[in-house]
Formats: sequence, structure tokens, C-alpha cells
Amino acid sequence: MSVRDRLAELGIELPKVPAPAGSYLPAVRTGSLVYTSGQVPIVDGEVVATGKVGADISPEFGAELARICALNALAAIDGFIGLDAVTRVVKVVGFVASAEGFTGQPGVINGASDVLAEIFGDAGRHARSAVGVAELPLGVPVEVELIVEVA
Repeated sequence: MSVRDRLAELGIELPKVPAPAGSYLPAVRTGSLVYTSGQVPIVDGEVVATGKVGADISPEFGAELARICALNALAAIDGFIGLDAVTRVVKVVGFVASAEGFTGQPGVINGASDVLAEIFGDAGRHARSAVGVAELPLGVPVEVELIVEVA
């Protein structure tokens, strides 16, 4: 089954690739790896939420935002090389703008990890970092970047 067929089966529509907010590319390839730039929760050109997880944003909503970030990263890959070229999700790096004392970053980034496993099955299981930070660009609560292997 193609990745497009799997997305349709799951009822997932990839968003348009968000325009870069700076001087960088949404994705680059070196050898058999594609790296995405950090993707934030933007839908239709608008930031979905701002604030810090553990204060302004619940961990559950943070996980939903991480899912959006992962889908934006997939859109960047799709626009660059096509999702059917992806053979494995290698690594997810997730950043969570965290309120003081908040330590649930892994649960928040599960939102990204879970959707990748839904889409790619075992090939979507990956290594991961979930990092708490003081601030993120545009005031968003979550940012996600991917490294994938391609054919």
C-alpha cells in the first residue's frame, strides 16, 4: 500500500508546506537521509496556539500540536522528494516550550511519534529526543523535526 493510500485510509490530509519563517529550506537530502527543518503547529498559514505546556497548554493539547508538527514535516518531505520514497523514519526531535517544573515532554512528543507509527507502521518507529525549552519561535508550544531514510 502506498503512503498516500494509507493516509487516505486514516482520513489524514497533508497540509500545504508552511513557508519558512527564515533563511532555510523545509527539507534537505544528504545520501539516503532527508532532514526536515523544525516544523511548528501552523495550519493554513496560521499559528494554532501559543504558550507553554504545563501552564497555558495542557499536555494533551500539546500532543495534538506535536501531531500537526509531524504532519507539516511530512508535507515538507512530500513536497521535496515524495512520501513514497520514505523507507523508514529514523529520528524525531521534539522541542516543548515548558512551564517551570513541567517534565512531561515525552508524552507531548508522543503525538508526533504516534501519527508516524500509524502512517508507516513498523517503519515509522524511530529513535527520539523530547526536549523541554524556555521559548520557541513565534511563541508556539511545540516544534518537531524529522530524519527519514529514503530509497
